[in-house]
Amino acid sequence: MTQMTIGHLYTSLHAGCASAVARVLEANGVEVEFSDLDADDIAEVLESGEIDLLVSSWFPRDEKFMGPGLRIIGDLYQPVTSFAAFEPLGPIETLLASDFDRVIVADDSREAFDSASARLPALSELPVEIVGEGALVEQLEKAQAMGSRPLVVATQPHAIFHLPLLHVIEDTASLLGKEMSARMIIRDDAARNADQDLLDELSEMMLGNKVMSALDYAIGVEGQDPDDAAEAWQRGRLLPR
Repeated sequence: MTQMTIGHLYTSLHAGCASAVARVLEANGVEVEFSDLDADDIAEVLESGEIDLLVSSWFPRDEKFMGPGLRIIGDLYQPVTSFAAFEPLGPIETLLASDFDRVIVADDSREAFDSASARLPALSELPVEIVGEGALVEQLEKAQAMGSRPLVVATQPHAIFHLPLLHVIEDTASLLGKEMSARMIIRDDAARNADQDLLDELSEMMLGNKVMSALDYAIGVEGQDPDDAAEAWQRGRLLPR
């Protein structure tokens, strides 16, 4: 197969992941095109065959996108929604409202927080601030500078976890949900036309949350082009040695 279209959500995180996968495809002689998607587009473009490879879907959450003529490959990183704070603290179930002055929730983690908050009555009096994922780094840097003590709810990987700013709080009961698997969805006919060595390489490809957070930071905060950030990852320059 000499050409493949990668579909990905229109975010810095997913653009970085798609560009990293594209590096592997191009190294195997595949010409790559990209298709930026809204979440509402995914089911339609998979069904219509407008894309060959979706990078990435979070399983089991995104099992709804699977259907005839599609297969799942790879395990690129492990998304998980987390509690965090500026200082090391004990498990979330042991903490009180007096430990914080507010809750800052990344918008994409809101549903998980709403579900968890019902099981954390000790924190129910705290004011809640919802922040767009792209504004989270700036918002938390300001909060730290002001001496604020927020409880943070955000989904890893994210640019904020590339910085030495937050300490993840233990969530022993998985109140925010369990760890997921970021996988790729490929059309059967695209897989049949691809070289088996390429499919094996994609299946074994592992980026991990640390690399993905760094990609998100480079693209979303520093303004790097996704392809340049992916090249830095490929050449071992993305993370400090």
